[in-house]
Amino acid sequence: MSTRSSLAFAIVASQYNLEYTQALVENAHREITTLEPGALVQLVWAPGSFEIPVIVKHIARKAAHDAILAFGVVFEGDTGHARLIAESVTGALQSIAVDSGIPVVHGVLLLDDGEQARERCMGEKKNRGIESARAAVSVARTTRELQQKG
Repeated sequence: MSTRSSLAFAIVASQYNLEYTQALVENAHREITTLEPGALVQLVWAPGSFEIPVIVKHIARKAAHDAILAFGVVFEGDTGHARLIAESVTGALQSIAVDSGIPVVHGVLLLDDGEQARERCMGEKKNRGIESARAAVSVARTTRELQQKG
């Protein structure tokens, strides 16, 4: 009997605010491989959060992954630009998930400051990387089960 998981995941992460997104990626990867030993995890970098949906769409088209995780950190500023990015990314990711049937876990965070980012990306209590990984594994298992039942 093989202990290798048959589940495959893609992580698409923004290089912008890399200190925080790298932590999200590492925490998510660790949690996925703990919950699903041997799972395949592909990492793809995007320049920024705004570019994440187009990469997610390309990955979803191939239908080679059971779930896709999207990570980015956007800080609120003095203008509405950050909110526009966050809202645009949110709508696009949901649309891709519904249209493709591939679950997309939304981990693009709109935050006030570095303290919030450290808490949610590097902390233990509210770590969005770990939470996203748990959601991805859960939804991947559920959709796989539904597919097998026909």
